[in-house]
Amino acid sequence: MYIAMNRFRITLGEEANFEEVWRTRDTHLAGVPGFKEFQLLRGPEREDHTLYASHSVWESREAFEAWTKSEAFRAAHRNAGDNKGMYLGHPEFEGFEVAVS
Repeated sequence: MYIAMNRFRITLGEEANFEEVWRTRDTHLAGVPGFKEFQLLRGPEREDHTLYASHSVWESREAFEAWTKSEAFRAAHRNAGDNKGMYLGHPEFEGFEVAVS
């Protein structure tokens, strides 16, 4: 199993807008081979941002990597730059192989 996470630093006051973008977007994940589940996690509030993480679970790293090279991935991220004002910097990707479950 593989867990893919992106950490987002969201400008204070933009949390509701950020969550709405994720709530209403078309993820194009339905039917993607190897996809298991997704959550958007809200973390601590800092001096200038609130931390969020997208958390997706995949059957394998290979399944996740295949998704990142797919047309469905491009479609899901087509409008990613539309809300630049709510982000402090680029998201930080972290990928994890499940060692013990």
